[in-house]
Amino acid sequence: MKLKMGLIILTVIVTVVLLGPLWATLDPETIHWDDMAIAPDTVYWFGTDVMGRDLYIRTLLGGQVSLMVGLLATIVSVLIGVLYGMLAGYFGGKVDAVMMRLVDVFYALPFLFLVILLMVFFGQQLWLLFAAIGCYLWLDMARIVRGQTLMLKEQGFIEASVALGQPSKNILFKHILPNLKSVVIVYATLIVPQVIMIESFLSFLGLGVQEPMTSWGALVNEGADNMELAPWSLWFPALFLSLTLVGFNLVGDGLRDRWDPSNKT
Repeated sequence: MKLKMGLIILTVIVTVVLLGPLWATLDPETIHWDDMAIAPDTVYWFGTDVMGRDLYIRTLLGGQVSLMVGLLATIVSVLIGVLYGMLAGYFGGKVDAVMMRLVDVFYALPFLFLVILLMVFFGQQLWLLFAAIGCYLWLDMARIVRGQTLMLKEQGFIEASVALGQPSKNILFKHILPNLKSVVIVYATLIVPQVIMIESFLSFLGLGVQEPMTSWGALVNEGADNMELAPWSLWFPALFLSLTLVGFNLVGDGLRDRWDPSNKT
């Protein structure tokens, strides 16, 4: 039930975000001086912000950016985390100890401070969001994959592969990695909402997506600043953001329940 509801919510959100702009008749950056802070009507479906820009098209384009950041940063974190965790768990011993101590060091670094430094040195660019968020969230994935790899390498089929002299590369990618699929997929679906929340938080602080681009986080920030004058400028991006987060969490919980019945409540 959770999985089905989550998929329905995400399908509706993604469809609206991707196809909705096709029906937009107004430019997202055009300022309508005579229509500032207009409530939703037949012309401005989501109303306008305090600068007179159409919130309908801005909310949908902002959703495209938020979803893109969420998916790409998740891919980065999964690739790094899975490879790192597999190597640490498979080789074990001193290799595992050194690699996991490095993970502990990265955990101790203040994420927000690192993001600010990156923005200062390289400027506020979208690709930095992918790199910064993805290179932070891989830590949890690495721990999970390491634990699963430690259990898998004790299984008979892995010991048989080692006894037959198969190279470590083949064992890792042909035997261990396929057996990590369910864990990785479930956790990846839970990383996406984390990434979107982090991007929204950074945009809320002014460290994320910058004009002329926008995102749900940036729109929520603008809406919060102008809530008394134009509350609808907060309602719509917050609604889309909340539904997306709920959808991904339901999918993640549903997949976990399906592949691991012991987690059912």
